[in-house]
Amino acid sequence: MGANAKIAAAADASTPRARLHREPPSPTRDDFQRDRDRVLHAAAFRRLAHKTQVFVPIEGDHFRTRLTHTIEVAQIARALARGLGLDEALAETVALAHDLGHTPFGHTGEDALAACMAAHGGFDHNAQALAVVTRLERRYAGFDGLNLCFESLEGLVKHNGPLTGPHARDTAAPDASIVAFDRAMPLGLDLHAGAEAQAAALADDIAYDAHDLDDGLRAGLFSLDALRGVDFLRDALGEIARLHPGLEPSRATYELTRRVITRFVEDALAASAPRLAGLSSFEDVRRAEGQSVGFSPALAAADRAIKAFLYPAMYRHPDVMRVRREADSVVRRLFERFLADPAAMPADWAKVARDGDPARAVADYVAGRTDRYALSEHRRLFGSAPEMR
Repeated sequence: MGANAKIAAAADASTPRARLHREPPSPTRDDFQRDRDRVLHAAAFRRLAHKTQVFVPIEGDHFRTRLTHTIEVAQIARALARGLGLDEALAETVALAHDLGHTPFGHTGEDALAACMAAHGGFDHNAQALAVVTRLERRYAGFDGLNLCFESLEGLVKHNGPLTGPHARDTAAPDASIVAFDRAMPLGLDLHAGAEAQAAALADDIAYDAHDLDDGLRAGLFSLDALRGVDFLRDALGEIARLHPGLEPSRATYELTRRVITRFVEDALAASAPRLAGLSSFEDVRRAEGQSVGFSPALAAADRAIKAFLYPAMYRHPDVMRVRREADSVVRRLFERFLADPAAMPADWAKVARDGDPARAVADYVAGRTDRYALSEHRRLFGSAPEMR
């Protein structure tokens, strides 16, 4: 298969489904390329540079942020799409947009906002990403949001699988804002997303595994020897030791992370190609019994084992948890203060709170802040802010 050969199950940029607001076609880009570029130029995308992945960025210049994570996911998504004969621009669009709804301080900020919004309709970063690209970005004269096409929006909302029906991973009802949007542009919440979105979701898993191992080792949260308890990592480290005896730890770490990415990508290509070959259209992918893009059973087990190691060793490490508690307090205090006094927000946001749903306006405002802006706001309102170290 040539690098540009598309398979029958790929999304077709020459016949995309509708946008919410009709626009003339671009003379230089197809619809998926246009969507990708709109995400890249969004203010919310730029703010990812100063939002936490696991470590707050002020702890070091080499730890991942949401932006560097997103760029790595996009690179892997392109590789998967290219290898499988899918549309690279659509896979890249979903990858670039998938974290636009993340709050300051990573999942800690999301958990804090979810608790604050429990009595006000809830908060979910995936639903917030949809809000960013359909409502909160205000750049164009004719509409709010980015006016992305159906395939991009469906991929963003359902890249982790159907939200309702027998194939949904989560039995909880989808966020009310997603259900409301589905009434305006039916996304088929009980169906899978296209193969390009599935490739982006798999790329997210691969990137997480690789760069969280790298960041955790760099931070000294665990050692290379500790990774030998995971069979897949033990085998990779053994290979590195055979090929490069006495290799210094920093280079061994890189050799490990590149093997994680390479082997997961190669496995996903080998496992997914036969599944996709049996499907004759984009619609077939959506209506398939299961995910069409994924790992083999052996590598799916390796992915679970790596995540099972990282959860206690990194995500629940005492140093990380201490910073998470401080971040949780910052987000909750900001939400409570702005809800009690919307005028403490900038004038345009205060007006949104007065004219509509105050809690949702405050959540939108807080979710859009970067780590450093949230700390600055906390310092302005309360006279101090934690150092987050």
